[in-house]
Formats: sequence, structure tokens, C-alpha cells
Amino acid sequence: MKTYIISFFILLFTVQMGVSQETMEDLLNKHNTKSIPYISVQELAMPKTQALILDARELEEYRVSHIENAIFVGFNTFNLKQTSLLLNNKQQTIVVYCSLGIRSETIAKKLKKAGYSNIFNLYGGIFEWKNKGFDVYDSTETKTEKVHAFSPEWSKWLTSGQKIYD
Repeated sequence: MKTYIISFFILLFTVQMGVSQETMEDLLNKHNTKSIPYISVQELAMPKTQALILDARELEEYRVSHIENAIFVGFNTFNLKQTSLLLNNKQQTIVVYCSLGIRSETIAKKLKKAGYSNIFNLYGGIFEWKNKGFDVYDSTETKTEKVHAFSPEWSKWLTSGQKIYD
């Protein structure tokens, strides 16, 4: 009887772990359509990757930290006409990112619909960028450990750096 009870609790624990262990891929598959191809943080960080980087988060998130040389385009305040003024070549490589890669897909789809043909979504966003040890910069272009974590729910995906919520 004791063996059955122990086996039951082991089985229950295993099932609970399987249900609660959502991966980054699971998260992105749930929220994204994959209509925009992903680029990994490692590939974006390679010196040969020449891309215009667009930050599709809110201004307060961008001010806390962003990828070096990223251009703020926003999400709620995104303006296609204004952004198009910054993009002089519809074939240039453009990488759009947000916290995880969900909002950035929405912005990238708008750019694709406007005729931009070489657009990528940063897989895992700035969270994955920081988690892999790449530098982020604050509003004064100084390296920082701070990353706007968006919300307590989404912050579980940020495992490196200092989480900021305001």
C-alpha cells in the first residue's frame, strides 16, 4: 500500500511539472502566427548581421533599457507613416523586437503589409537578448542591468538582469 501511495504522488508531481513547464516556444506558438520569420539573438549579435533594429515596446520600457542602436517605434503609439520615414529601403534587413516577440510580430506584420520584404522578429525579444548575456542600454546610452519586465506574469521569462516594472 505504501508503494502505491508513493507511486501516486510521484505520478501527480510529474503530471503537474509537465503542465506548468511552458517553454518559450510554447508561449510564442500560442500567441504568434509565425507569419514573420524569427531571428535568434545569437544571429542578430553576429558582426556580419547588418540590420536596422526596431523596438516595438512602450517608451517607458525603451527608456529603462534597449538593444544598442535600436530605434523606438512603440506599440500602442506605432505610426507606420512616421516609421517609414526612417526606412529608406524596402529590401533592407529589419529586426523588430519587444519583450518576448509577441508585440513585435504585430508591428512587423504592418511593415510587411506596407511592402518591407526582409523583416524578422527577434525570438524571445529583449528578455532572451539579456538572458543570453548581451548588453542593453538605458536612455543615456549607458550599459545597464535593468530591463523593464512588462508585468509580473511575463517577467518569469527574464532570468538575467534587474527586473523593473515602472
